[in-house]
Amino acid sequence: MTERKPPGVSFESFVDAQIREAMERGAFDDLPGAGKPIPGAGKPYDELWWVKQKLREENLSFPLPRTLALRKEAEEALVAAARARSEGEVRQIVADINEKIVEAIRKAASGPPLNLMPFDVDDVVRRWREGREP
Repeated sequence: MTERKPPGVSFESFVDAQIREAMERGAFDDLPGAGKPIPGAGKPYDELWWVKQKLREENLSFPLPRTLALRKEAEEALVAAARARSEGEVRQIVADINEKIVEAIRKAASGPPLNLMPFDVDDVVRRWREGREP
């Protein structure tokens, strides 16, 4: 595209015309990805999309800060407790995660605040029982 925008023509109209003419010449026919959906179309905008894409392409991972990893582990522990086969298993799962939470509270950690307190074992057991009743 070496042609200059003529005076008096809006920039948008000029660009639209250039694109239309290129399409008519078939300049876009053999581009990689032709006929395939645009990656990420329809998903909410993520300003770090390019970082995540690079990590995937390079098969790299970035560890979560300890507080965020523990929050995720606590959520997973509650799911595991809900699926447990016995009350003893529920109590063990909650005791294990509570131990980690107490330890994290005791130690100052870098990153976002933990915002997590040990779970009430009896409350988790009660919810587990309720989920098992027909």
